[in-house]
Amino acid sequence: MNNTRYYHTASVLTNGKVLVTGGYNGVSYLKSAELYDPSTGLWNITGNMNYGRYYHTASVLTNGKVLVTGGYNGVSYLKSAELYDPSAGLWNITGNMNYARYHHTASVLTNGTVLVTGGYNGSYLKSAELYDPSIGLWNITGNLNYGRYYHTASVLTNGKVLVTGGYNGVSYLKSAELYDPSTGLWNITGNMNYGRYYHTASVLTNGKV
Repeated sequence: MNNTRYYHTASVLTNGKVLVTGGYNGVSYLKSAELYDPSTGLWNITGNMNYGRYYHTASVLTNGKVLVTGGYNGVSYLKSAELYDPSAGLWNITGNMNYARYHHTASVLTNGTVLVTGGYNGSYLKSAELYDPSIGLWNITGNLNYGRYYHTASVLTNGKVLVTGGYNGVSYLKSAELYDPSTGLWNITGNMNYGRYYHTASVLTNGKV
């Protein structure tokens, strides 16, 4: 890459290139973004984000744009969100989230909206909110049953979202819960066998996780 970074994001765009955004290099919180071209094996600089950030999320929307949310900039937890347009290589500010957060998750739902869950902003968040790309605004949806960060969120084949594990400032969580987009509510499901955070979750071809 052109810039050293960690705690950045990497997103596969609809044109097959990979967009890397933000992160930290030991000195500064980065605004920079770059594109990997699999056909050449090379990286090229693209437009800077408006805000330096790390521990943020990046989601490829159904229109091909990339939504970046939240994170940390060394001074404060961020509410800000911005959109990358691959056709122009530029970033535009979009509506702020209702809550600043980092170490959260962001999931593109089957209806094209983006569900952001949990995270940390000085407290361990139960809150969840939805981004509507058609208007560029966020709306609060049902709270998680447990505040958590460093958790995972997986969109299931039935359109529901499974959140697992994480940390709440006291313990590493076994709990799992399901978000139903049709009601905007969360329901507890079976606990994992082991409490964990910084874990991974993969939706398999048979629908299991």
